Amino acid sequence: MNENLFASFTTPTVMGLPIVVLIIMFPSILFPSPSRLINNRLTSLQQWLIQLTLKQMLAIHNHKGQTWALMLTSLILFISSTNLLGLLPHSFTPTTQLSMNLGMAIPLWAGTVMIGFRYKTKASLAHFLPQGTPLPLIPMLIVIETISLFIQPMALAVRLTANITAGHLLIHLIGGAALALINISTPVALITFIILVLLTILEFAVALIQAYVFTLLVSLYLHDNT
Repeated sequence: MNENLFASFTTPTVMGLPIVVLIIMFPSILFPSPSRLINNRLTSLQQWLIQLTLKQMLAIHNHKGQTWALMLTSLILFISSTNLLGLLPHSFTPTTQLSMNLGMAIPLWAGTVMIGFRYKTKASLAHFLPQGTPLPLIPMLIVIETISLFIQPMALAVRLTANITAGHLLIHLIGGAALALINISTPVALITFIILVLLTILEFAVALIQAYVFTLLVSLYLHDNT
């Protein structure tokens, strides 16, 4: 119980060297490229889920937007796998770091915005000033729309960080409470442990949902600019 509550969120090191890069690269091992004519059941299930998710996200895109299919697939696989691996005991979740999530959100958002200004310049500029705006409100609306545009990557990163961090903190607190209650009241400790199991199942769902939401919002930003 004396363990630091935020110890699991610190960057792990080996001999003083951060190994976060190795941790980030590890999920790629979980999705090997199929080398057989007939895939096994696990690989077939992975490909089916990827195709189903990608089909839903790309249904609204034109041909130019569909060129981002590989990027969106890699993004959702990376976020979901790192979120799930972070639920393992004594593991590190890179997506609890706001700096890393900003490192994903800002380039993707900037790429969609630049595509919009390049191929749909008039439509992109029109977002800053809705049609029929009264003349006195034009400066204020331009400032508000500009701020809302630059807040989009922050919202992406903060949403992912907050949801994953909150779930890990709850698991840590309830797990510590269940361990402390064993010697005090076994029935209460058992109830707390059941709550912990249910919360862990919920966190598995949250890990996948947050990966889908992050990728879906990037897909919507892309759709608005293509």
